Amino acid sequence: MIDLHSHSTASDGSMSPHELVQHALRQGLTALSLTDHDTVSGIDEAIASARGTGLNLIPGIEIEAAWEDRGVFHVLGLGVDHTSVVMQALIPIIQGLRNSRNKLILERMAAAGIHATMDNIAGKLDSTIITRPHFADYLISIGLVKDRQQAFDQYLTPGKPFFEPYPGLPLETIVETIHNAKGKSVVAHPLSLYVSWGRMEKLMHEWKAIGVDGIETWHPSASWNDAKRLDKLAMAAGLRISAGSDFHGTARPDRILGKTLEERHTIDDRFMALFDE
Repeated sequence: MIDLHSHSTASDGSMSPHELVQHALRQGLTALSLTDHDTVSGIDEAIASARGTGLNLIPGIEIEAAWEDRGVFHVLGLGVDHTSVVMQALIPIIQGLRNSRNKLILERMAAAGIHATMDNIAGKLDSTIITRPHFADYLISIGLVKDRQQAFDQYLTPGKPFFEPYPGLPLETIVETIHNAKGKSVVAHPLSLYVSWGRMEKLMHEWKAIGVDGIETWHPSASWNDAKRLDKLAMAAGLRISAGSDFHGTARPDRILGKTLEERHTIDDRFMALFDE
């Protein structure tokens, strides 16, 4: 059992990198990729925790790409050299974009009478990467909503009062950086793009031409039928297949490490073929 998409307290997960690795070992995983948003700061701790255990810790990152339509466009960099010059140069750029967006979200909240600071939003977490789930947790803490889902549904999605678009980087820039860092570029949870199946097919061919390596066709947001359909489109476009739980710990109790799809299928070793040369 493996998992190629997970988060720690370095971004918006609830477990430290060490705790995440220990949880993976208890669950019987043989490979795990830590793919925090906009940072690789948790990778060294995760590698140290996995050393000598038999768990293959795969350094990763999740980066948001520019996307003008409804939905979000995330790209995973899997197996990257997180210490590389190109990766270290990218980090402040994407973190700067996120910080600028977060300030605009705070301004939207202030206009609605909710005055908060970035420290309030970060709360007690160790993360230096503040994402929309952190804002959702703050709205829960002040009693405005009961859970993250309600926070997103009422305040943090497109068209809602506190939503601020994230500019993202061009896909070409993200893919080139991941490749220069010796990693594989994978479009994460493609259903989050909210496009028709016909357009999805066209996009996959466009991504292949840009240099994308694979698609995370197996994700908790997809059903078995969705995954099989995405598999077929990806393979027809010459793209490889990836799978992950998008694990966040207690922040997302519906996400189970080593499991994926709506039906909670075990992620087996066959998805490691993504890394074959």
